Order: sequence, then C-alpha cells, then structure tokens
Amino acid sequence: MVHRVLGVLPLSIRNLMESLPAEVKSRLEEIRVRQDRPLEIITTEKSRFVTPKGGLTRDPRDAYRPSGEDCRKMLNLISNHSLYALEEELRRGYVTIEGGHRIGLAGKVVVEGGRVKHLRDITGFNVRIARQIPGVAGDLIPYLFQGGRAENVLIVSPPQCGKTTLLRDLARIVSTGDKGLSPLKVGIVDERSELAGCVQGIPQHDVGPRTDVLDGCPKAEGMMMMIRSMSPDILVVDEIGRREDGEAVYEAVHAGVQVFTTAHGRTLEEVCRRPTISALARDGVFGRYVLLSRRRGPGTVEGVFDRSFRRVGRMEMVRSPC
Repeated sequence: MVHRVLGVLPLSIRNLMESLPAEVKSRLEEIRVRQDRPLEIITTEKSRFVTPKGGLTRDPRDAYRPSGEDCRKMLNLISNHSLYALEEELRRGYVTIEGGHRIGLAGKVVVEGGRVKHLRDITGFNVRIARQIPGVAGDLIPYLFQGGRAENVLIVSPPQCGKTTLLRDLARIVSTGDKGLSPLKVGIVDERSELAGCVQGIPQHDVGPRTDVLDGCPKAEGMMMMIRSMSPDILVVDEIGRREDGEAVYEAVHAGVQVFTTAHGRTLEEVCRRPTISALARDGVFGRYVLLSRRRGPGTVEGVFDRSFRRVGRMEMVRSPC
C-alpha cells in the first residue's frame, strides 16, 4: 500500500522513506513535506522527524529539510506535469491518488469574489495514507440493526480515530450482505473522496457490490441527488455539521432512507454543542451513536448508545448531552 504513495515523492524523499524500518512503514498514517522545514512522519503511535540518513528523531534540528526543488518535483509528480488538469483539486486543497490516498496541499490561496479560486506557491503537502481494514465494523453490526433493519447511525470521534475506516467498512458489509444481513443498496456521497477514494469515478476501496458513489459532491446536494436518482436503502456520508447537511438528513429519513454518518467530537456532549447535531439528536433521528477514540489505538470503540443516550448492551444511562 505504501509503495503507491512513494511514487508521488521526489527521489530524495522517496529514498529516505524506503530506508525506514518495515514496521514503521506498515504503521504510517501521514507523511508531511514542508519546504525548508523538517520532514515529518506520523504513525499510529507517534510523530517523528526523518533524518538525512533515513533514520528517525524527535529533534527537528536533526531532520531532513525538503527544498523548494523537492516541492516542485513533488507537485509535478502529483499532477503528472499538468497543473491545469488539477484545477478543481487545487481549489479544494487536496488531491486523491490511486489507492484512495489523499494529499493535502498548503500554499498561497487565491481568492476571487469571496471564493477560493485555487492554490499557488504550494510548499506544504500532507500525504494521508488510506488503509482499508475489511471486517473492522463487523462486531458492531448486531448493535446497529434491529430485526434486520438498520438504525440511523452517527459515529463520533476526534480526528484520526478511525471514523472513515469504520464507515467505509459498514458500507461494504451492508452492500455485500455480510454478517447475516440481507444485502442493501448503498449510496455514498463522498465530498472529499475519502470514503471510496475514487479516481476517475472508480472506487479504489471495496465499498461493496451494490454501492453507488457520488464523488466530490457537496454532502447536502449529493444526498438529495442520490435519493432522487439511485433509490438507496442506506445513505453513507462523512462528517456532517452544516445546517444544510442536517436538513438533508431530515429529508432522507422522511423519505424512508437510513443514514450512516460521522461527526467530529471527543464526547457526545461535545458533538451535541453543534446546532445541527443537537437538533437531530433532540428529534431522535439517530437510533445509534458510536463513540470512538485512540485509547487502545485508532478505532477503539468507547461505547454504543441509543437515541436516549443509554449504553446499548448494558443499558447504562449516561447524562443526556442534548
């Protein structure tokens, strides 16, 4: 999986990354390249800097510092020497490459008419390594379905705790009909190309045989498009939060479509401070809340709760956050 990512790195940085121990490469989550600043990697456990000899250090003074030429070469490799072809990606600030890996971009933002037109003078890259873990959501299925029918599900966690990985696997399981489920039609609205990791419209991740994907589409608009055109049984969408996202969730539920989605937050109390989530919670839209952390590594399930915020299984009541 990592070898696909190495192909977008300039040779000087690629050689350093290939020198890292295999166990480090197997746990890579991010490679952060910043012009004239320390080369950083992030694994499942920690952040480290890469030395000019391909070692690891905590001291940024000992790290390799990518040059302006490194950054120019990297941008050419990402764009296949055609920045024009990446005009839309430059406006959004990230590029998805084969394998579903996403490269965030930082530089000078060009604004026109109050809207971001594109990026230029790109000097920062965040290579986020996508890892599909088939079966990671399997143990949750009995908690998310009642009598064979899916509940509306909100997965809550801080960044990089496995929300997207879990959501992707839920889509795969439901679409395939694993874990004793009857297979269902799934519609994924993938605004940031993270769930399915589409390249030229083709999912790079296994999201199931009965799954349709709207790639790069705004969530609220995409949910309505899916309902009108693809008749999904379940809508899957990552990171809701805006008012229009909430309105689209209401529309989907009222149309008889179940929704699996996520939101950023360390606790249910924290996520319910957001007006959109609070309104959905007060109306009992979500029958299940799944709370994740990194306490025992990414994807640690801290609890599954029902619409009344009772812990499913032990039925332990927690203080209602909404």
